[in-house]
Amino acid sequence: MSFTSIPIIDLSLASSPQTRPHLLRKLHHALTSVGFLYVSNHGVPSTVISDLVQALPILFALPPEAKEEIALHNSPHFLGYSAVGAETTAGKEDRREQVEFATELEDRWSEGKERGEERLLYERLKGPNQWPSQYPALRPIVEAYIRELTALGNRFLRLVAEALFLPPETFFPFLSDQHRLKLVRYPPTSASSSSTTTTQGVGPHKDSSGWWTFLLQASPPEIKGLQALNQSGDWIDVPTIPGTFVVNIGQAFEVVTHGVCRATTHRVLLSSDMRQDRLSVPFFQGVRGNLTKKEAVETLTEHFRGLAEGTEEEEKGERSAIDAPFLKGKYDTWGEAQLRTKIRSHRDVGRMFYADVYDAYINDN
Repeated sequence: MSFTSIPIIDLSLASSPQTRPHLLRKLHHALTSVGFLYVSNHGVPSTVISDLVQALPILFALPPEAKEEIALHNSPHFLGYSAVGAETTAGKEDRREQVEFATELEDRWSEGKERGEERLLYERLKGPNQWPSQYPALRPIVEAYIRELTALGNRFLRLVAEALFLPPETFFPFLSDQHRLKLVRYPPTSASSSSTTTTQGVGPHKDSSGWWTFLLQASPPEIKGLQALNQSGDWIDVPTIPGTFVVNIGQAFEVVTHGVCRATTHRVLLSSDMRQDRLSVPFFQGVRGNLTKKEAVETLTEHFRGLAEGTEEEEKGERSAIDAPFLKGKYDTWGEAQLRTKIRSHRDVGRMFYADVYDAYINDN
């Protein structure tokens, strides 16, 4: 049956042998029938969350020159600031400005060969962040948040494995050493008529930036916009619930689980009667770039072959049109599929740093 609401999973139930089985049953249902869920009692300190929430309006109120200092077009790693309309989803401009950060890593990529082997271009996605010099307090706030969300992701993955009848560490070999974080502001839209209209905040998509996504909806509950697409083709609201994260499946996890756990299509719609910013913070649990489609499909084939019986479903309507190069086998490695997605979303950065592959990725439809 198609879901009509998003389940809430209380992670504190994992601590007791009496309540853990109930949590695992509820999590199994969310994994296999919804693809979206909330987690409560998640263990991330409230001060880490509140520090980041309080930093968002300060960050986005910085003057244009401070934002230009950390502009995304300075970074071959696609890290930094992008203005409203700078990113596209489903071929349309998204109405959001954002700053993208990641686990801090050195830039170790250079052209040419290393130990006789060609350096893989997607490895260039890894590298350092850009930090605004006019807001030095931001860095420790963001880095603390990334550390805590990385730890939450690890705790959650162990529960996911158990809910799918697997050893707790099963999914860890698929992870990258770099996870990504976006700080996002959706500004209010202006009403063009007396009737309420909607604008694309971010278009329909399945998350291609990670293994799992952990979303903090940082605006008051009355600021709506996030919706998930159910199996019947209906858009279901995902409202803000204080004290929770929204968690959803990424494309690579769908591949590894043979579609038993599907990445759910979702979007953000902005209403013309919205009178204040919508603020959100998605954290994308990273997948290692050298994960091949063959490895992703074959590693857990025997386990998920039995579970997959009866789950095969033809993608229809809006879901079938979602750009999903790794799911559909266009590229052999997760890293190349990820690079291609980044270039198509931020074409100015792609032209500047990836000219050799730009045309191929843009025109591969």
